[in-house]
Amino acid sequence: MTNAADLVRRLPSDAFAYRDGVLHAEGVSMARIAETAGTPVYVYSANRLRRRYRALASAIAPLGARIHYAMKANSNQAVLALFAAEGAGVDTVSGGEIRRALAAGFQPGDVVYSGVGKTVQELSDALDAGIYQFNVESVEELRLLSALAEAKGVVAPVALRVNPDVDANTHAKITTGKKDNKFGIDFERIPALENELKAMAGIRLVGLACHIGSQIVSRGPFHAAYQRMADLTRMMRARGHALERLDLGGGFGIAYENELELSPADVAETIRETVGDLGCHVSIEPGRTLVADAGVLMAKVIVVKDAGTMQFLIIDGAMNDLIRPAMYDSHHDIVPVRAPAAGDAMVSYDVVGPICESSDTFAKRRPLPAQRADDLVVFATAGAYGATMSSTYNARPLVAEVMVDGDTFAVVRRRFGVDEQIALETIPDFARRAGDGARAEAAE
Repeated sequence: MTNAADLVRRLPSDAFAYRDGVLHAEGVSMARIAETAGTPVYVYSANRLRRRYRALASAIAPLGARIHYAMKANSNQAVLALFAAEGAGVDTVSGGEIRRALAAGFQPGDVVYSGVGKTVQELSDALDAGIYQFNVESVEELRLLSALAEAKGVVAPVALRVNPDVDANTHAKITTGKKDNKFGIDFERIPALENELKAMAGIRLVGLACHIGSQIVSRGPFHAAYQRMADLTRMMRARGHALERLDLGGGFGIAYENELELSPADVAETIRETVGDLGCHVSIEPGRTLVADAGVLMAKVIVVKDAGTMQFLIIDGAMNDLIRPAMYDSHHDIVPVRAPAAGDAMVSYDVVGPICESSDTFAKRRPLPAQRADDLVVFATAGAYGATMSSTYNARPLVAEVMVDGDTFAVVRRRFGVDEQIALETIPDFARRAGDGARAEAAE
């Protein structure tokens, strides 16, 4: 069983560390954050976000490549503003994300728009905004976009999102580059579009794009996909298409448990080996790798339930706050805010939330120092796909978010309470009448 001292190493030390027996985010006590913002709460390290971004940006800079942050991983305005200030572009997958990106300080020329189901309104709004690039995912979308652009008297800059049919060797629910996935245009169908592409007055084909999945922890799948993109670029150029951009997507894996993590140097070298000689403007779309280990979810112990054969650690965080374990069976290290001593006894807990679902389970038989009611625990590596996928299921308040920078912190998303949720809804008169009629009938 893991010993208590091992838990100290579960978080990136440049962002989270124990001081005077209490876990800190940079220079701020997590206990102080809990007192101010309540629990459950996401806590992000601004300096860890910057370090992650700068390390990757520096590695790919000699290649003339640019980062477009995949904001679906974490779309908080403070996170977006931080990356915009660092000089990033942004990858969006909905009209709402484009609006959020622009509100946070990105310029239209920073915005790439991906996604398999762009609506007419979303495409029209993106054309009006003058975004940098549309990553078109189907022939049908291509035709629609061209018609909309032509009607507006503009030309849309388009990269064809190619489905390269490469197995990313990752979780089935986050694989996007196989033939049976819904994403992109089949690699083998691209040449057949040549004549139609040349005839479309509303688009300008500027390049190709791909994205084969998420949480990929080896270079092989990337190398295979990028090589296919290079081959297709050369073929398309030979047939008269002046392709100048390559969007290689993201998906670079990080360490949740014992995985090997792709380094910025690994990413840069893979790009150089495959597409580095094409003279294209290269962009990549990392999300998880920039934000995951910069964020944690902090929760409070409600009760320790002794079920005889097992111990349940029931916390005030739930699957609506962090759905990844329920959705993907994903692992998050769990660390106590109160520093464990080297000799502390370890207890095997099933760590669960209060929601009325058996899937509201974060970990089974997880060894932790003995916990008691009102203790605080932290879920590591929760900065990606945590808050952005949260909900108000079971009429629970929407989880709050905090960002720390040095010895300063701010609430960057306030907790959205039940009264506010109710205020979004209305009860029509017919609903109340139906209730009255049913009661009258029952009385007879």
